[in-house]
Amino acid sequence: MGSPSPGSLCAQRVIVGVGDLAVSNSPQVVLSTYALGSCVGVAAYDSSRRVGGILHFMLPDSAIAPAKAAAQPAMFANSGLPLFFRQLADLGCAPASLRLFVAGGASIIGGEDPFRIGERNREAILGFLAGAKYRLAGLELGGTINRTLHLDLARGVLTLKTPRSESQIPLV
Repeated sequence: MGSPSPGSLCAQRVIVGVGDLAVSNSPQVVLSTYALGSCVGVAAYDSSRRVGGILHFMLPDSAIAPAKAAAQPAMFANSGLPLFFRQLADLGCAPASLRLFVAGGASIIGGEDPFRIGERNREAILGFLAGAKYRLAGLELGGTINRTLHLDLARGVLTLKTPRSESQIPLV
């Protein structure tokens, strides 16, 4: 397999927790978010600038908790998505230069889910993307499984892990 590259020896993993986001322009960074069940993860990458980010939102609409949304806007789709793309724009990314991958929105509760969080989160992200000019590299939404995302900013490759598989998705 050869020797590791100097960049891989200095790689820094940044964990994006539930209701959080991170953006970076450092090729030494790998952004990761874990256990996307009913939550939705949005990974974005601009290959010309080598800038990327991950948003892990938990709920579709901040109207249920305005004070929480003010303190933690990334928790909600309607406040987190605009913030996420604003932070990417602050690093020089235009909507047309970004490639996105979206995962999550599962129904992981056994039986009937009276709150339909996964379904409502899917509707929120798809509604947001419908009016936007972002290029989608893929969607992995719904179902009943958790998903984990790792975005390698040096290579522009997203790793999608599920309990049954692992795949590499180029965002370049």
